[in-house]
Amino acid sequence: MKWATRAGIHIDRAACAWLLRRFIDPDAEFVFVTDPAEVPADATPFDMRGVELGHHHGDCSFETILRRYDLTTDPALSRIAEIVHEPDLDDERFDAPEAPGLDVVLRGLSMIGDDEHTMAVTKPVFDGLYEYYRRATLLGREPA
Repeated sequence: MKWATRAGIHIDRAACAWLLRRFIDPDAEFVFVTDPAEVPADATPFDMRGVELGHHHGDCSFETILRRYDLTTDPALSRIAEIVHEPDLDDERFDAPEAPGLDVVLRGLSMIGDDEHTMAVTKPVFDGLYEYYRRATLLGREPA
């Protein structure tokens, strides 16, 4: 399936692309556009104004996708959603001390390559976050 989002990805778009590819569509193809009118007819848009998989009711796009695809019961994904939400919306809704650091890392990574590169290098970052919080849930404590 083809997915489209705005060019110049940062934390929410990078997290959404990771989520889509890891949990929803392993063969996902991504298109980056500078104008919503450029979204191909065969692509599902995300993290763009006015689209189903965008910001709604105070949620970032990552949270919207979790709800749309019934992934909210995964505690590791819910924690990542909080971490992504904070720098994206800057509303102090969640206690996510990891958020500013992750935001800086992702912004820096976006400065050294194009969107495809950013997605490639942020994949292991999100994989690591997911594994950390998955294990924390299983252990009932922070993993060593």
